Amino acid sequence: MNAPWYPPSPAVERGKMSDEGLTQEHRAMLDEVDEDWLARRYYGGDLPPEAERCLHLAAASHADSAAALAHLARAAEIAPGHRLVDLGHYKFHFYKANLDQALVYGERMLGHAMAAIGVNHTDWRAVTPATADFRGLEPAPRLFLFALVAIGYLLLRTGNLEAGREALAKVHSFDPDDRFGAARLIAVADRRAHEDEFEEAGA
Repeated sequence: MNAPWYPPSPAVERGKMSDEGLTQEHRAMLDEVDEDWLARRYYGGDLPPEAERCLHLAAASHADSAAALAHLARAAEIAPGHRLVDLGHYKFHFYKANLDQALVYGERMLGHAMAAIGVNHTDWRAVTPATADFRGLEPAPRLFLFALVAIGYLLLRTGNLEAGREALAKVHSFDPDDRFGAARLIAVADRRAHEDEFEEAGA
């Protein structure tokens, strides 16, 4: 491995980090990270290189939640409201099972997707098959479906069953072949609801 790069540690006024704020465990994780890996342009596009570096550092620091969140916050300072920074936050909270926060960022990702398919409002219910080619391979319509599946799943997990089913049913209406798994999630939700009703009836 190349010599490690130690990120700044959180400073209240700047959201940056200094070496003093690094735990031994965090240092050990970063020792395994190649400088070329941190500097790579995996996302590219209009994401500033420094923001992308922060996303890579957040991924490398995943086991240290405080450090990962500090890197994500720094990325958000550099590129506020950027879809890839929001995606980084979504992934972090989803895999940490912070479902309410994951839902917040999932909704942001849906907003990015709707803008990308040319929708100038935030009501996904008003999107129709004529809005975009949802059966093709273009990135923007696929992002819309992925984001809405994520929202539906998170709504189910947080107990909002009807809202979750509604979101997933919308995806399934655009994706009858169930490439995005919405129908399977609806089936799981319905089965669990039926099991709950059965248990309540027998109580």
